[in-house]
Amino acid sequence: MLIKAAQLLLSLSILVLIHEFGHYITARMFKTRVEKFYLFFDFLFPIPTLLNFSLFKKKIGDTEYGIGWFPLGGYVKIAGMIDESMDDDFLKTPAQPWEYRAKKNWQKLIIMLGGIIMNLLLGWLIYSQLLFWQGETILPAENAKYGISCDSIALYAGFRDGDVILSHDGGKKFENFNYVAKELLLDGVQTVEVLRDGKPFTIHIPSDFLDVAVASRARNFIDFRIPCIVGVFAKDNVVEGKLQKGDVIIALNDSVIHYFQEAPKVLADLKGKDVAITYLRGKDTLKTTVKVPETGLLGFRPPTDFRDYKGRLDVIETHFNLVHSFTHGATVAGKKIRDYFKQFKLVFHHKGYKQLGGVGTIGSLFPETWDWVAFWQLTAFISLMLAIANLLPIPMLDGGYVILLLFEMITGIQLSEKAVEYINRVGFVIIIFLMIYANGMDIFRAFFAGH
Repeated sequence: MLIKAAQLLLSLSILVLIHEFGHYITARMFKTRVEKFYLFFDFLFPIPTLLNFSLFKKKIGDTEYGIGWFPLGGYVKIAGMIDESMDDDFLKTPAQPWEYRAKKNWQKLIIMLGGIIMNLLLGWLIYSQLLFWQGETILPAENAKYGISCDSIALYAGFRDGDVILSHDGGKKFENFNYVAKELLLDGVQTVEVLRDGKPFTIHIPSDFLDVAVASRARNFIDFRIPCIVGVFAKDNVVEGKLQKGDVIIALNDSVIHYFQEAPKVLADLKGKDVAITYLRGKDTLKTTVKVPETGLLGFRPPTDFRDYKGRLDVIETHFNLVHSFTHGATVAGKKIRDYFKQFKLVFHHKGYKQLGGVGTIGSLFPETWDWVAFWQLTAFISLMLAIANLLPIPMLDGGYVILLLFEMITGIQLSEKAVEYINRVGFVIIIFLMIYANGMDIFRAFFAGH
């Protein structure tokens, strides 16, 4: 939990700094005074008058730079604009040339879009650099020759353990196994063609599959089967020093293990007992014995990188030069954005609002061990997600300001400063409600789910 929390805090800190820097630099471009630039809040958010103090602050020119004590979020305080601090004292005096409210609407629009643009650029940059340094390795679904392993949601959809997925809806390919579950949820897949027991078979996805999957909070309900390869050791494990990364377990006591997914089922009946592990290391067949913990887990996962399956599965590995990494990075970022927009329909049409989550849900996405590649992949995704969320037309969010500015620019009607203040205060209440609801759902699920 500490490792997850540390990754979450670092990721959000980077994203907040980048987002707020977008507002800061565009405001300075138009000679707008920025009074504060803070990482974290220097008050008990959302109550701007409570517990006002900073861990660090330094004033340079007209701007106070600081680190607040409340360790989530951050803000820039732009002169002549109501922000998270809800300070409206400036409304008592005429607009000054250096204030936001004195700027032209097109300038205000750029200032408001600055944070969103920076988050989009950051997501694109991270994906591009990951492609440049790591390349891209994918496993087409039809190349998962050992078939699939299903949980209850996949079984409900009509899949069976061992099915080899070929295509969907009359021949369309699943180009990357990692996206099979997501495409089944978001792309309205009607039929899936598989090999079952060596024979072609067509699965007709039930009409209520999406409702059932959303209600179960299912994400990765289909996995590809692979021999029981030792990949990543958990912090609490009983086999490190006896087994090595790359070893392949072929038997537990007298039970033959063909696939990784079979091991937990065997170990579940051996809790607190010794188990004899037969495994392959290269061409050698070796044995060792360990005591199975009460968790029923030995403490390792299969490899997380498709490259570790080269020679066993027909993975496709592609490397990119610097230019192509940026062009393909844009393609990857664009797909992530499209998928995120598709997820909004789940909120409104499939009771997805019941599955909304807050900080805890985001934190749960990070791995239990520190993995820099996974960290940057998630940071890139969250950056794009924050950009889209900030575009929502809710007052006090960047998208709310954008809608008001576009209204004024299109109609020529100039809203009064008081009207904008009242609209923003309503938006502030909406945002607080959404935050309480989302984080409250996290707390509810943590303490009462399954009871």
